[in-house]
Amino acid sequence: MQTKSKSGVYKPKLFSSVVTEKEPASITEAFKSPQWTAAAQAEYQALLSNRIWDLVPLPVDQRAVGCKWIFTLKKNADGSVARYKGRLVVKGCLQEAGIDFHETFSPAVKPTTIRVVLAIVVSLGWSLRQVYVNNSFLNGDLLEEIYMVQPPSFEQIGTNGQQVVCRLRKALYGLK
Repeated sequence: MQTKSKSGVYKPKLFSSVVTEKEPASITEAFKSPQWTAAAQAEYQALLSNRIWDLVPLPVDQRAVGCKWIFTLKKNADGSVARYKGRLVVKGCLQEAGIDFHETFSPAVKPTTIRVVLAIVVSLGWSLRQVYVNNSFLNGDLLEEIYMVQPPSFEQIGTNGQQVVCRLRKALYGLK
């Protein structure tokens, strides 16, 4: 059997000069970089400006679910960094069915709908563009009373110096 290596055909080894940046594992690690700090602050400001929660004392009969920061690098097709993305995520695994939530629902687009839209675009000769919806979860109003601990490194003290938590008004990523 004749193989490429027996014929003297070798694929050249390419070494990439693109430096791969590591995504931070915590908010304290993220604050060591100005790009990651800006990403976390932009996310936090978006949450505040959209009034996602109210700071209230935790009621005696309630418990607060935790939250954490998730950081991801969004890259271009060539591997370069497009943007730094910080996202606050609720630890929904700590929620209990019947107490913290009654049903789960995740709005999603069916593949058939996407195919129909693409068929219309092609048949009419329209141009198609990708759209990124920032903070898409903000459309989901909550019916249940859900309390979340304050985001790490963004904690605030209540008016009387008491400990306060976030009473969620709208859904965040990670909620059931």
